[in-house]
Amino acid sequence: METQPAPNYIPRTIAIAALVTLLLIALTGCTIPSRSTHRSSSVVEFLYPGGEQPFVKPEIPTLNLPLKVGVAFVPSTQRRYQETAQTFPGTQKQELLEKVSAQFNDLPFVATIEEIPSTYLRRGGSFENLDQIQGLMGVDVMVLIAHDQMQGRVEDEWSFAYWTVVGAYIVPASKNETHTLMEAVVYDIRSRSLLFRAPGASVIKGRSSLVRSAEKMQDASGQGFSDAAADLTINLADQLERFKIRLKEEPEAAIITHKPGYTGAGSLEGWFSGGLLVLGLGRFLLRSSRS
Repeated sequence: METQPAPNYIPRTIAIAALVTLLLIALTGCTIPSRSTHRSSSVVEFLYPGGEQPFVKPEIPTLNLPLKVGVAFVPSTQRRYQETAQTFPGTQKQELLEKVSAQFNDLPFVATIEEIPSTYLRRGGSFENLDQIQGLMGVDVMVLIAHDQMQGRVEDEWSFAYWTVVGAYIVPASKNETHTLMEAVVYDIRSRSLLFRAPGASVIKGRSSLVRSAEKMQDASGQGFSDAAADLTINLADQLERFKIRLKEEPEAAIITHKPGYTGAGSLEGWFSGGLLVLGLGRFLLRSSRS
C-alpha cells in the first residue's frame, strides 16, 4: 500500500494557543507595559527637603582668599517607582570628583580642594549639614554634584508575539532610552549664596532583543553617566570663566578679602586689577590717538 503524505495541518493545541495569544495582544493594545528605572540625587531636595523649608535668602558672599573648596555628591533620592538597579557606579563617581577638583585646583585663588566623603552628607541635610562640614573640614565653598537618570523600556507587539510563539531571539524589538542629567552647584556656605552652576546631559537611544534588554540597559546607564560627566566637566570650566568675568563686571556681586598672610598674588583681586589696568591703558591710548 502506498504511503500517503502526512497532512499539512497545525495541531489543535498549538492553534488554540496561537489564537489565545493573538486575542491577548489585541486586548492589551499590542504592547506590554513599559518598565522604567530611575536613579537620582537632587541638590534641591538636599537643601530644601520635602519642599517644606522656606527659601533661604542669600547674603552677598564674602570670598576670603585663598579659598578652601569642598566637593561632594549629594545623597541619592528614594522614589516609590524606582526599580532595584545599579546606581551611579563608584568608580565613575571618583573619576568625576577628580575632574571637578582639578578644575578648581588650577585656580590661583584656591588653596586646597577637599573631596568630602558621601557619609558626611545626610539625605535632606540642608544648609545645617553644610555648616557641619565647614566646621569639620574648614571649607569655605562647597561644590555639590547631583545626577538624574531615567531609563524607559517599551516592548512592542512583535516582540511580545514572537516571545510567545517563537522566542525573543529573532527581531530586536525592545526600545531603550537613557536620559542622564547632571549638575554641579557651587555655594558659598556662610552666606548661603549660589555662586554658579554647571549642567551636564546625555541621551542614549538603542534597540536590543528582549533577552539582552537588561544587559543593554545597564551598559547604556554606564555610558550615559560617562557622557553626562564629560559634558559637565566642559561646562564647569566655562562657568568658572564666566564667574570670574561676572565678578569683574559686577564688583557688588561679592566682597573679596584676604586671609592673614595671603599676599593676593594671582588672586581674583589681582586678576581684576590687571584687567582694569589693561582697560585703562586702552582708553588712554584711544584718547591720545584722537587728540
